[in-house]
Amino acid sequence: MADTLPPDENRSAGKKRGRKSGKVADFRYKRPSQPGNSPRARKDRERRGGAGRKRGNASTQHCDSARPQSAANGHARPQQGPARHARPGEAYAALDLGTNNCRLLIARPSGKDFTVIDAFSRVVKLGEDLATSGRLSDQAMDRALGALSVCADKLRRRKVRLARSVATEACRRAANGPAFIERVHRETGIVLDIISAEEEARLAVLGCHILLEQGEGPAVIFDIGGGSTELVLLEPSGPEARRVPRILDWQSVPWGVVSLTDTVGRGENTEEARLARYAEMRRVVSDSFAPFAKRIADAATHDDIRLLGTSGTVTTLASLHLELPHYDRKAVDGLIVPSTSMRTISTDLSRMSPAERSELPCIGHDRADLVVAGCAILESILDLWPASRLGVADRGIREGILRSLMANERQSERALRALQETRTGNTES
Repeated sequence: MADTLPPDENRSAGKKRGRKSGKVADFRYKRPSQPGNSPRARKDRERRGGAGRKRGNASTQHCDSARPQSAANGHARPQQGPARHARPGEAYAALDLGTNNCRLLIARPSGKDFTVIDAFSRVVKLGEDLATSGRLSDQAMDRALGALSVCADKLRRRKVRLARSVATEACRRAANGPAFIERVHRETGIVLDIISAEEEARLAVLGCHILLEQGEGPAVIFDIGGGSTELVLLEPSGPEARRVPRILDWQSVPWGVVSLTDTVGRGENTEEARLARYAEMRRVVSDSFAPFAKRIADAATHDDIRLLGTSGTVTTLASLHLELPHYDRKAVDGLIVPSTSMRTISTDLSRMSPAERSELPCIGHDRADLVVAGCAILESILDLWPASRLGVADRGIREGILRSLMANERQSERALRALQETRTGNTES
């Protein structure tokens, strides 16, 4: 799979919102320190012959020896000293706290790929009412902290050594986002990195590009999130389909399924009101996409354009297309669907009441309120990039993080071997 992140070829493609970030938390997760449990306190207990000699199990000892240092901005500083490379059985982790969901993947390397050994996903609605208030609500933060506590437990149990935890649009936009990040660190030990929209797009590409349909033409990958949508234009792939494609242009707009729903409102009492609401969603999103649509207009006329989407919206609509009785990742991930089918399903859903949508398989109560906004965003994307088929990916940022972590480890190992060989050669000469 990919060894490097795709480069950013067009930095004029829109202003960055948020800082450039690439910091990695290199530690085993541990519970926050309790009073009397500092290194000095433990040494004092050991001198007195007290309970400090009873060190607990091996996993806890590893956690203590690799305690992260916390920076003021909520990042983890890399540990000092020589790098310690992965040992058999050790795991990597990627955590993505989005506007609507909290998701975790824990995996072990398998060649240049990886094998997932644990996963977690929960709807937390962190960005609920953010569009109108500008702040994360107390209830939303409590929901997210509950999910993150579960993640922290999994990270400890799975011997995770190298991990990265990121937060996206909700924390980027909220006035109290940085304070929430500090609270998460205090209460769970997890150090969240608020990444920029640019990096969010790059990680999504790295995580799912392998599912792009074969072809010689340019491609667009999109990620419809809870608080934002990222669009990325990629170079024609040519014969090396598995190579990470070069990014030619990108744009992020502040419309996801939560932010668009909250902004446009929920007036769905009649079919006429639902259709008017859907039309307004389409207008809002299309206006935001207009600069990107203009820049990629020439590429969109190519005979062999390709399109790949990663989000709950596209996987849900793909499930409806297949008429699945319940969600099946194996059936959906990598599926190619006619764009006309996705448009038809989107239009049908926009006409239904929330109660009618909630009765459909693979939607349920949680998605019934938000899926229409996702449909509006998807149709606007199909307007600007009229591919005849749409690829569906049930993978994205978390997989991108895992691949980048593992690729960086392999690169470090190669550099270390080269240095050792050079030293050996110099000694022999």
